[in-house]
Amino acid sequence: MAKLTKEEKAAQKRARKAAGKGLWSEFKAFINKGNAFMLAVGVVIGGAFSAIVNAFVSILMSVATWGVPGGLKGLVTVLPAANDVQAGFNPAIGLGQSFAKGDLQVLAQKLAEANYGAEMVEANPNLIESAKTTIAGVYTLHGTTYTYNMSAIIDWGALINAFISFIIIAVVLFIIVKLVSVAAAKKAEIDAKAREAYYQKHPEERPVEPEPEAPKPTQEELLTGILAELKKANEGK
Repeated sequence: MAKLTKEEKAAQKRARKAAGKGLWSEFKAFINKGNAFMLAVGVVIGGAFSAIVNAFVSILMSVATWGVPGGLKGLVTVLPAANDVQAGFNPAIGLGQSFAKGDLQVLAQKLAEANYGAEMVEANPNLIESAKTTIAGVYTLHGTTYTYNMSAIIDWGALINAFISFIIIAVVLFIIVKLVSVAAAKKAEIDAKAREAYYQKHPEERPVEPEPEAPKPTQEELLTGILAELKKANEGK
């Protein structure tokens, strides 16, 4: 393979540099476009607004579910275990698919005694705290109920929260779009009136509207005209 001369290497270097500049110019042009900038602003504002709506809905649902044990987070349904994996961490001592928050201390003691024996647990109470940590690692607290992480659950609270958040966001966006559309129509009407007033004062600057094109004959009209011409030609013979 022949080696490139200095001039050819310099030409290749200039070509790569020009290509890099062209790509950077295109990127800057894209970023500077109003649509891309407004889209970025919309995403940021939408994320912040969504956080506000979620917080508002959480407060609203907390008040609405005041009498429910555990509030909104306690609205869960644990589905029956379909296999041994979903049955619980240690069903033999009460660590099944779910248990009440108030039973944590008793169950932690049972788990510690099952692992180390009652005498060792009595001599080392810290083993109960270690058992609590173990239980907290495989169970999730929903309101006042611990549910086993491997079990299938229906989180009604999260579903209700998401549904109400969607309704609120949809209504707010509809109102915003409606207001923007009305404002845009009003602005277009004002601009049209101002433009017409200006042209009345300066008629020489009014743009000449192109004359409307004559409608093109339809296929039936063309056939009718051809038949008429043929009829005239036959009559003249």
